[in-house]
Amino acid sequence: MQRFADLYRRLDRSTATSDKRAALIDYFRQAPPVDAAWALWLLSGGKIGGTKARIAGSTELREWIAEASRTPAWLVDECYDHVGDLAETLTLLLDEPEQIDAAPLHVWIEQRLLAVAGREAALRRELVVGAWLSLDSEQRFVFNKLLTGALRVGVSQRLVQQALAELSGVDIARIAQRMLGAWLPSPAFLQQLLSAQETAEDRAQPYPFFLASPLEGEAGSLGAIGDWLLEWKWDGIRLQLIRRAHQTALWSRGEERLDGRFPEIENAAQQLPRDCVIDGELLAWPLHQDMPLPFSALQTRIQRRKPGPKSLAEAPARLLAYDLLELDGADWRERPLAQRRAALQELLTGLPDARILLSPEVAATDWDEAARCRDTARERGVEGLMLKRSSSVYQAGRRRGDWWKWKLAPLSIDAVLLYAQAGHGRRSTLYTDYTFGLWRGDTLVPVAKAYSGLDDAEILALDKWIRAHTLERFGPVRSVQPLQVFELGFEAVNRSSRHKSGFAVRFPRILRWRQDKPAAEADRLETLQALAR
Repeated sequence: MQRFADLYRRLDRSTATSDKRAALIDYFRQAPPVDAAWALWLLSGGKIGGTKARIAGSTELREWIAEASRTPAWLVDECYDHVGDLAETLTLLLDEPEQIDAAPLHVWIEQRLLAVAGREAALRRELVVGAWLSLDSEQRFVFNKLLTGALRVGVSQRLVQQALAELSGVDIARIAQRMLGAWLPSPAFLQQLLSAQETAEDRAQPYPFFLASPLEGEAGSLGAIGDWLLEWKWDGIRLQLIRRAHQTALWSRGEERLDGRFPEIENAAQQLPRDCVIDGELLAWPLHQDMPLPFSALQTRIQRRKPGPKSLAEAPARLLAYDLLELDGADWRERPLAQRRAALQELLTGLPDARILLSPEVAATDWDEAARCRDTARERGVEGLMLKRSSSVYQAGRRRGDWWKWKLAPLSIDAVLLYAQAGHGRRSTLYTDYTFGLWRGDTLVPVAKAYSGLDDAEILALDKWIRAHTLERFGPVRSVQPLQVFELGFEAVNRSSRHKSGFAVRFPRILRWRQDKPAAEADRLETLQALAR
């Protein structure tokens, strides 16, 4: 545990990416493979245990630390409220031990934590309290982070992959590809991950997705429009369809296998004339309609592993294909987009099943005409335009310069702040998570939660106001006097029976703090209803 705690400290105290990468390289070079595999798992967002094999809940941890430190429960809660981070609170309430347990990371996880996960509370309490009393403060803090599942240390998965690529000499794209999907931390996986040779498992994996960047300036700054391919910005699920050796797999951008959930797409893939990997957008789109259904319709199918006839009928899926990453086993990502798209068009031409079709190109002779096309996006059920350089190769992750998303200005409403909750990480001591409402008659009805859009000065000012105008507390949540108005932006509004208001907004965020506007003049629910599809 000590070596991993040292790594955590180096990462946490550094703000320079190069220093963090150097710390990662040092750790993976020196750590035993079994420890390194678990470190990779944790730094990539993996957690110990889970809802079905819980080690300890927040309430249990507060009860156990109260007993172990002989601190009244109310004082533990006050400390937690003041510190804002449960792992740090648990660490600070105990003194340094006389003897330190020197067990390595994998022993703590495999032989201790996982051994009691899901067992009776007495066993779990004995293990956790024993660890608190035998680890120094730095190791105890990391141990608590493992318990709470909040191992945030300012390291992205790509930075970890960069360190492993530099250490091993394996191309980062290959490492990123091997880490997609479900994998378990083990020395064997780590060895396969860093192998310079292509393995059988490589052929079953999707490619890392290439992500577009938001276009914030004028499209004309990109140069001649003839150098760009224009497509609609679809509002669905980014998907890779893999067709290899008569086997079909569907991978979401979230690195989840979707096989079985969209059988109509898999059946259509069986009719593809050649092996291939297609990048595209999964949409809920009935064949007889000229535009897709709202994203909320697709959401009804995402978690259905075996959809029934009703689901298939109400939200039939289609795949809008816009890139070809592999053909007949050959990697096409380094070829220019124009060549990839031409081959994709040829592959799909004549395909008898219209559930897989080419995403249409949007024709425009200049950027002014493109802007006019973009203005019609919302009535077509799309979010705007995609701008892709015709000569671009298919990269991994978000790389600025070749792919842009040129979205419509967001829809907006003026809503009243109703509830606030403390944030996480560096914002754990500030109220930064907000719930907003609109008027329905004389009552304010919650319609959206937002976490972004305010600058640091506004966050501090609002946090001070929230503390001074709290009406009630519900655990970590405070209800406040309904006085502050904020303009919220979002991409779409859909009707929803799961929400109290009857509507769900897509990607809400704060556009500005309307200190010039009284709460009585905030928008009514009818305003949101008028924007809903």
